[in-house]
Order: sequence, then structure tokens, then C-alpha cells
Amino acid sequence: MSPAKAPIGYPPDAFADPGAVPPPLSGAVLTALVAAGLDVDVATVARAEAARDWWPLSLADTVAGRVAHWPGAVVRAHRATDVAATLRVAQRHRVPVTAQGGRSGVEGGAVAPDGALALDLTGLDRVLDVDPVAGQVSVEAGVFGPDLEAALAPHGLTLGHRPQSFDLSTVGGWLATSGAGQYSNRYGTIAEMVREIDVVLASGELVHLGSRAPRRAVGPELRALFVGSEGALGVITRATLVVRRAPASEQRGAWAFATFDAGLEACRRIVQRGAAPAVARLYDEAESRRHFQRDDCVLVVLDEGDAHLTAATRRVVAEECTDATDLGEEPVATWLERRNDVSELAPLWARGVVVDTIEVAGPWSRLSSTRTAMLDALRAVPGTLGASVHQSHAYPDGACLYVTFAGVPGDDPTPYYRRAWDAATEAALAHGAALSHHHGIGRNRSRFLARALGDQFDLLVALKGVLDPNGILNPGVLALAGDPW
Repeated sequence: MSPAKAPIGYPPDAFADPGAVPPPLSGAVLTALVAAGLDVDVATVARAEAARDWWPLSLADTVAGRVAHWPGAVVRAHRATDVAATLRVAQRHRVPVTAQGGRSGVEGGAVAPDGALALDLTGLDRVLDVDPVAGQVSVEAGVFGPDLEAALAPHGLTLGHRPQSFDLSTVGGWLATSGAGQYSNRYGTIAEMVREIDVVLASGELVHLGSRAPRRAVGPELRALFVGSEGALGVITRATLVVRRAPASEQRGAWAFATFDAGLEACRRIVQRGAAPAVARLYDEAESRRHFQRDDCVLVVLDEGDAHLTAATRRVVAEECTDATDLGEEPVATWLERRNDVSELAPLWARGVVVDTIEVAGPWSRLSSTRTAMLDALRAVPGTLGASVHQSHAYPDGACLYVTFAGVPGDDPTPYYRRAWDAATEAALAHGAALSHHHGIGRNRSRFLARALGDQFDLLVALKGVLDPNGILNPGVLALAGDPW
């Protein structure tokens, strides 16, 4: 089992004063958990680790040796029945529960609040069944990305879902946040890969949703209620996912455009012609300088799969990039080498520099104006050092914009961080963009959710009331049953 990894460690003396650490869970709730045969840990270090994920504000707290909110205990589930038993105890005693996998999310969705049970699902780590004929795999929610791919490789298969957090994240986390991997143009998002899931409801009842059939017209697809629900409607414990044959061919190429808008137009034409290169990432001038030492806008394209399909895709891409400068394959190699490297983030936060990313999605007709508005809004926030963008995850009707910003906030990073997010999000929503493309909502974006969903938010609140009437599941996430950050 791959270990859950934190971005940076607490200072060695962070918890030297036991009087500064709130007491752990005790009394009737702890007694009930132990009596149920559950693996319960109330140690200071375990609770502190469960209080953070990769949310940048968690980094700031960790560097300073702070724990913003102390969970009461960590419960480590090893089977779905452990999850059910935990929720039954929590339900009886009205104790909040935050389900956790690799804790690699960047929106605070896996940060357990004060007094909560942090429910560690990484013990649900089995690949249960591989069906190479149908192209499906059944897997528990705590399986990490590398372990899943290792189980598929002997069958000549791959899931193709490779988020930047691939080494640190779990199947359950992918589903809970409705994630998208870096190769999603070819393989689809996790929501498109899933066929069935097992979910434990707040009552402790285990339900099975979906089927292994490729499609059903059997009422509404209830499975979709829990994909993207971030543990606020139920806890996913198992899933059946669609897998593909391991790629036999790969094509690489890169082109430089004079402007970002010219590159966007090429990307639009490529996908609207029906080509779906696994990776097609367009970087603006600032990010092209940072990654490729160029002053124009670099488009990196990588495709994999059947040789006939990748060759055809390459021809379409080349035709739509005839007005750009052909850079060959070297920029792709550079991207592959650095794509998952986030080693600079924690040191920057340690030096007082706030760095974060904001990914949204919108239709092609509004992408250019959305990009300009978001960057202008961020640059207008006092303290901002810079803001840049790249485009990724393209569809026939639109694409994802991935904005990076950095600023120097002073002693307390929180006010600047909030102002930056407020400014960029206001600009994105004003242009009709989706609030998130693949990072989810967590606690960080919850304050924007009612506006982003409009009338849909009332329906979400009603669903929460039916499925979790006492509000014990991850309160505060999705702006449900708790105050948003």
C-alpha cells in the first residue's frame, strides 16, 4: 500500500507542550468505537496529521507548527463494515465524520474539524477483481494510483487516470472530488470511468449503486449523487471502473503560438474535428517562460493508444498548427519530467510567499474573456506578485483554464489568500465559468457554491437533509451542515 504523504512536516517541537493540545475523544463515543472492534487512534501526531491535507492554508499552519482544528480521534477502516460501524456510532452520538484517503486534495475537503472522527480509508486497499474481457476493475476506495496500475499491468491494461496527485491519491478521493487526470482528453474523467459504487450512508446502511452494464435507462443514475459529493452525502467504499488496453503507440509534439488566443483557437479546432490527444496543454507567455524558456505560448501535445489512432490524431494536430512554430518533441519531454513536481510549493509558503492554483471550465466562446478577467482581477489584489494560466482538459464545447497566482501577504497569509480567491472567482462566475473543473469544492470554495449552483443549491440542501439529516458527514464541505471557510 502506498503511504499517504504530507507536503511538509511539522516542526520537531510543534507539540512539545501537551497543555496546548486539546484533549482527544473520550467517554461514551470512544467506548462505543472500541466496543465495535474498530481501530481507533487518539495519539497527538495521528490527530494532527488528520487535521491537514494539501490545501495551501494547511501548509501555512504546518510550517508554523499550528493545528487549526483538532479531530477527536482517527478511526482506521479495514473493510466496509468498519465504515458502517463508525457511522452508526457517530450517528447515535451526533459526532461529525470526515472520510479521508491520501489527503492530497488542495481545497481543504479532507481536513477534519474540531472534535470530529477522521475516518482513514487507506486500509481499504484491495484490488478485488480484474475483468480483462469486459475491461473493468473492481477496487476498494483506499487503493492508491500506483498500486492500481501495478495490478492492471500484468493484464495489459491501464485505467489512464493520472492526476498530478497520482502517487498520493486514492480511488475514493478521485471519485469523491470528481477528478480528472492529465490524460483525460483520451481516457475521460473519473466520472466517465465509473460503472458502480458501494456507499455507506450516514445511517450506516451500505448501498450498491450502478451496475457493470455499459449503460442503463433505468430511472435516474443515483450513482452520480455521490461522485463529487466529497463525503458529504455518503462514504464510497468500492467502485467498478472501466479500464483500457495499455497503449501500444505514442505521439509527441509541441508548437509555439504568437498569442494565447491563437493557441486556444487551434485547440478548439482540433477537438471539434474529433481528435482527442491525451494531453493538449497550452501555456501563456509567463508559464512558457517558466517551463520552456520561451516568450511565446507553447502547446504541448502527447497522445497514446492504437498506432492508427495516434497517427491520425497527430495529422489533425499538425494541420491545425500550421501557423505556429514547430518545436519538435523536446518540450513534451520537459513537461513529462516536471509535470508532478510540486517541491517548490512548501518552501515558498515557508518563506511567506502564498502560491495556489484555481482551475475553472467554460465554453470556447468565453474562455478568452474569462482568462483575461481572472488574471486582471488577481493582479489588482494588493500583494500579488504574478498570475498566469494554461489551458488543459479540452472538450468539443470548451476547456479548463488553470490559473496560478503568487503573492506576499505579510505575517498572516489568510486575508490575502481570501481576497485573491474572491477576486478570481468573482471574475470566473461573472463570465459563466464552472466553479471547479477537477479539484472539487472542499472548504475553500464552499462560500461560492450557492451562487455557482443557483436554484440547484436548494436541491442539494434538500438531498443532504434526506441522506444525512443530522449533518454528521464532513460538515462545512459543499457549504452543507456547517459554516463554509
